[in-house]
Amino acid sequence: MVTRPSTEARLLDAADELLFTHGVATTPVDAILERAGASPATLYRAYGSKDGLVAAALERRQRSWMRVWEDYVERAPDERARLLAVFDALDHFRGRPDGARWCAFLGTAAEYADPPPVVAAAVQQDTDDLRTRLTELAAPVVGSRRAEGLAESLLLVVSGDLAMRLRTGGAGDSTLARSVADAVVDAALSHG
Repeated sequence: MVTRPSTEARLLDAADELLFTHGVATTPVDAILERAGASPATLYRAYGSKDGLVAAALERRQRSWMRVWEDYVERAPDERARLLAVFDALDHFRGRPDGARWCAFLGTAAEYADPPPVVAAAVQQDTDDLRTRLTELAAPVVGSRRAEGLAESLLLVVSGDLAMRLRTGGAGDSTLARSVADAVVDAALSHG
């Protein structure tokens, strides 16, 4: 029996809201099921386990995040602005109703000493997508040879910005991170 799309959406909405606000370990499956109005059989048929649901919620969040980021990239006036659009996208994404006080991927990764493969794959996909897209966006700014190195540096700035949101209780925006990223880009350009 196939799970209805509306039921899957309710399960993913409930998982997203509870897991990425209260934490994976502290959120019981029963709370997710109650919020979604679904049965245990439905959850296990659709996702196989709580870990499968966590991974599916992360994957959906990743697709949503990438669409937001891409919208900001498309609106940017030049190559450098496209590269730094990640910070505008982060601020926008965080302000949405489904935004979180910090990164759902970092939070999930931090909760597991040894994550189940399905969860590890979802977290790794986020990292890979960030790295790949930043590298693509860096190439027109600093050239193909240096794009990967700049992308790694910017990935560190982005991750640090996301982590600082947890330390500050979610207050603030990406202004400081963006200025650090600007300096990183300037340094990459001057060492070329």
